Amino acid sequence: MRTAYSVEMVRAAERELMARLPDGVLMQRAAAGLAAACADVLGRVYGRRVVLLVGSGDNGADALYAGARLARRGAGVTAVLLAPDRTHPEALAALRRAGGRTVPGADAEEPLRRADLVVDGIVGIGGTGGLRPDAAALVDVIGETRAAVVAVDLPSGVEADTGEVHGSAVRADLTVTFGAHKPGLLVDPAREYAGSVRLVDIGLAFPGEAELEALQHADVAELLPVPAAESDKYRRGVVGIAAGSSRYPGAAVLAVAGALRGGAGAVRYVGPAGDAVLARFPETLVSTGTPEQAGRVQAWVVGPGAGDDADAVAAVLGTDVPVLVDADGLRLADRDAVRARRAPTLLTPHAGEAAALLGVAREEVEGARLRAVRELAERYAATVLLKGSTTLVASPGDGPVRVNPTGTGWLATAGSGDVLSGLAGSLLAAGLDALDAGSVGAYLHGLAGRRAADGAPVGAHDVAEAVREAWRDVTD
Repeated sequence: MRTAYSVEMVRAAERELMARLPDGVLMQRAAAGLAAACADVLGRVYGRRVVLLVGSGDNGADALYAGARLARRGAGVTAVLLAPDRTHPEALAALRRAGGRTVPGADAEEPLRRADLVVDGIVGIGGTGGLRPDAAALVDVIGETRAAVVAVDLPSGVEADTGEVHGSAVRADLTVTFGAHKPGLLVDPAREYAGSVRLVDIGLAFPGEAELEALQHADVAELLPVPAAESDKYRRGVVGIAAGSSRYPGAAVLAVAGALRGGAGAVRYVGPAGDAVLARFPETLVSTGTPEQAGRVQAWVVGPGAGDDADAVAAVLGTDVPVLVDADGLRLADRDAVRARRAPTLLTPHAGEAAALLGVAREEVEGARLRAVRELAERYAATVLLKGSTTLVASPGDGPVRVNPTGTGWLATAGSGDVLSGLAGSLLAAGLDALDAGSVGAYLHGLAGRRAADGAPVGAHDVAEAVREAWRDVTD
């Protein structure tokens, strides 16, 4: 599992380690990893032009020490000093001894436009509130060049703990981060500024819980409910789907598809789209009554394409089995009824739906996704899966938030969320808790989207079909 830790925890771990090491060792470890990454980006170091953007913090010092290593290998290294009076003196001396030169920020444009590589060491992990005007001006110049950009620890202008971006920020091709991932490297909008991320192990230890977790293949494989020899359809899990309407019958079909491809032993469908569901999936157990009359289930999915059927939402929320609420169900669900439930509840909004639930603008959710998913989980006393470019899954309390690493823009297609609802609902029915069901469902959904698209447009039905291939990717 990939983990990300808060700035406070990273600094505490650094202090603990530095107390046991000779002065400067930790910084040299970071600089060595940074220099190696820069050399990999350059391919050939000798004769290449490297510009270091150096602020007053440790990130600037890391950049200077790494620049000294590159200069000793024959690179022409220029350090742009944004705070000359507060530049790390030993690191600056090391660069000069290696043959590097320095210029003030006012003279940075010419070397930046000639650079093969720019190393961003402007602001460290404690930076908040956006860049100062002089640094923002340099960011604009970088954007006009063809130089590769490597960020030190995280791109300047993004907030490490939240993933928020206020104003200008460096867009890196590669971010070299030290000791641990920071939340902002895994969560949009900041993630898109980070480019590829390389973690350099500098020996930090973290006794406390991470802020973020990202499941990997092995984690998902361990959680997947694979049937055993004694399994029958009830042991594998029966999921109820209360979805669709006369206007949106396809939502019911796609949710059922997701549930069947997600491994459900059986799917019970309740709603007005029974004929459409049976035409596509004759194995579905279709009921013309209410959710209470559908028969035994281990979990319910309610809401996709439901229109204004508030009765079905209320009936499902009144059951004592796990429930996933999506789409129209989110609008129709009574918050007090959700909070009063004793069985697990998983809400799956996209940014617009989350904004409506929180009473804020969509842009506010998109700019502060981590804050939004945590607030929703607390308000509803439920697990929340916030869909988007980086899907987040949060449960109430102070535990880690899960971030899905497999998302793809090809999943931004009508009905894709209905497939995810059925998929995650089948995992709830199989016995996974809401956090695991949401996380594993999002992981498989992302893999399916990549499989189905393979670089070309797809529809939600293609994604549903590709879920089987996603299972094989994980379990092989």
